[in-house]
Amino acid sequence: MKINRTSFLGALLLVTACDNSPPLDTVDAVDLQQFMGDWYVIASIPTWFEKKAFNPIETYDLNADGSIATTFTFNAGSADGEAKIFRATGFVQNTQTNAQWGMQFVWPIKADYRIIYLDKGYQYTVIARQKRDYVWIMARSPQIPDEKFTELQTLVAAIGYDTQLLQRAYHRPR
Repeated sequence: MKINRTSFLGALLLVTACDNSPPLDTVDAVDLQQFMGDWYVIASIPTWFEKKAFNPIETYDLNADGSIATTFTFNAGSADGEAKIFRATGFVQNTQTNAQWGMQFVWPIKADYRIIYLDKGYQYTVIARQKRDYVWIMARSPQIPDEKFTELQTLVAAIGYDTQLLQRAYHRPR
């Protein structure tokens, strides 16, 4: 897969620019081992490369050095579109909680990545950014109950996101 490196770097610079929003609280603690694995993107305010993503899945693997190998896979443009893969490395920035990471797609830029919601069973999570520009609602399964989605959407609105920009992801039925 070819990505225009200059466009990608420019977009990342915009994504990581300074912000004056009120502090964004994270969850109190994340067990990294339990957090690892596949997370289906249920809805997001997508980045430019996610806008036409179908069947999106984010996968995390804990490396021996404590960094997190991150793989984002999806089908481009349709449920049967070309398979795409983006790889990044996550770096835990707050080791007290393990809930604030820097996500690095291109060295040396580390994009803000905050785990602001995580249920006790590690089945649902919300990942947000201090700037309140991008957000991801994810689950361990490709579909979630409507009530749970409404709860998570309400949380996203309560922390300052424009939920009109939130897009539900399509996952091919199993």
